Amino acid sequence: MEPLASRIRPKDLGEVEGQEHLIGEGKPLRVAIEKKHKFSFILWGPPGTGKTTIARIYAKALDAELYELSAVSAGKDDIRNIVGDSGRAGKLALGKPKVLFLDEIHRFNKSQQDFLLPYVESGELTLIGATTENPSFEVVPALLSRCRVFVLEPLSEESLKAIVKRTKIKLGKGSFDWLMGYANGDARKALTMLEGVQKLYGDVTIENLNKAEESSHLRYDKKGDEHYDTISAFIKSMRASQPDAAMYYLARMTEAGEDPLFIARRMVIFASEDIGLAQPTALVVANAVFRACETIGYPECAINLAHGVAYLANASKDRSSYDALREAQADVKATGNLPVPKHIRNAPTKLMKDEGYGKGYKKYDTESYLPEKLKQKKYFK
Repeated sequence: MEPLASRIRPKDLGEVEGQEHLIGEGKPLRVAIEKKHKFSFILWGPPGTGKTTIARIYAKALDAELYELSAVSAGKDDIRNIVGDSGRAGKLALGKPKVLFLDEIHRFNKSQQDFLLPYVESGELTLIGATTENPSFEVVPALLSRCRVFVLEPLSEESLKAIVKRTKIKLGKGSFDWLMGYANGDARKALTMLEGVQKLYGDVTIENLNKAEESSHLRYDKKGDEHYDTISAFIKSMRASQPDAAMYYLARMTEAGEDPLFIARRMVIFASEDIGLAQPTALVVANAVFRACETIGYPECAINLAHGVAYLANASKDRSSYDALREAQADVKATGNLPVPKHIRNAPTKLMKDEGYGKGYKKYDTESYLPEKLKQKKYFK
């Protein structure tokens, strides 16, 4: 059965939610579609914001033959198959124009993009590229100069709510807010989760949404509970500054033949998570232990591990940087990717400067650089 996101995909501009700056009345893409202007362009924006939908509506307005390819799997032969024998003079299509929608255009390498260039330049193909990456860096200048770039924004809650309502699926109390935080402006992500929960559990409730999310992140326990119980005891012993206990659990793991790099990785994490700013050299020591394990191996690298464990367990502890990260991550999860203030965005290209990136930036500014919604937050205490 066709996926839900595909079944409810808009067929015309009247059904499209969001991107008013591009498809609202009098806006550039709406005008192009209404007046059937034929030109190549690139849609740059996050996943699930309408790039494929806009491309299909545009091709339909031109009454064009639409070819859809993903740059992940497509190559030069796919382009050749679309354009046919381009060597025959005067053979530009007398019938319908050909529109190529190339998803993830940034995955095409320079050679593939250069191969595409003459067909776009001659008008034999009208290209619509879609990318989540900055085209200033990912699209070769010659091709970029022949395409207009339109920037799509994450969908607002209002737009997502309208899209979810179109499914006619009943949501339990609080489920919509949960779905908005999970989707983060991505309609396809919201619809896929919604469809999955309905198929698995029937009712769309917060409990069932949580179960569905957790089931997609299950870890494969390839060594059994003992593996995780011992590493947990090892970490907790170092955290409590108990070098004797930490050394015992290290010996248990090394004697069992535990991968020394697994142990060393956890020590590198511990050095920043639990020791942090109290003793910054802990990270240097932990990294040195990891490198020693890489180059020496068992049995001798057990000595390097013991050296590191004694140092980390005896070190002072400070979790302030770790706690600040977790608090900031909680806000990211709750609020999604809030827009970065434009005056502190990077603007190395003309396209980005035209979008207002970097305008008004002052060095050593005392005003918070956090997104507007979080300007009063203090993470580092």
